[in-house]
Amino acid sequence: MTEPANQLAHMQRAAAVKVMIFDVDGVLTDGSLTYGPDGEATKTFNVLDGLGIQLLQKSGVATAIISARQSPIVVRRAADLGIMHVHQGIHDKRVAFAKLLAATGVTAAQCGYIGDDVIDLPLLLQVGFAVTVPTGHPEVQYRAHYVTKAGGGRGAVREVCDLVMRAQGTYDAALAPYFA
Repeated sequence: MTEPANQLAHMQRAAAVKVMIFDVDGVLTDGSLTYGPDGEATKTFNVLDGLGIQLLQKSGVATAIISARQSPIVVRRAADLGIMHVHQGIHDKRVAFAKLLAATGVTAAQCGYIGDDVIDLPLLLQVGFAVTVPTGHPEVQYRAHYVTKAGGGRGAVREVCDLVMRAQGTYDAALAPYFA
């Protein structure tokens, strides 16, 4: 359970987020890769996460994907969700992050990032709001500002989207159309 002081700190960090960035494998998915008979890899995405991303975007927070792996499935999912900034196949994620900062005009402190492995550390150490999942590598968990309760591909992204909207005071407005 998050201690009250830590809860206040991560809520303050989440309140400053203007761009939320997602890793794919282990975050938007559970990290599994399934290969078909022709060698194609498939991934499974969570619909709760997808709606959370869309609600976050409608609340005024831009979204992005930075992934070391290259996958046409990710391009398709990003298009379905309206994620405009997609950087794949870049193993040094700092390169993609620098491009994203230049394209959006925000600072690193105004970004949130959710990743799960040591390849994500260079970004997690730069952003204002660093998040990981419960199965994230111990070095990542140690350095994250927030560890989700839900697992990657199992609602972790939705949890973070909801948290950011709550911290920014936009959560109730985002959900209001569903209560009308």
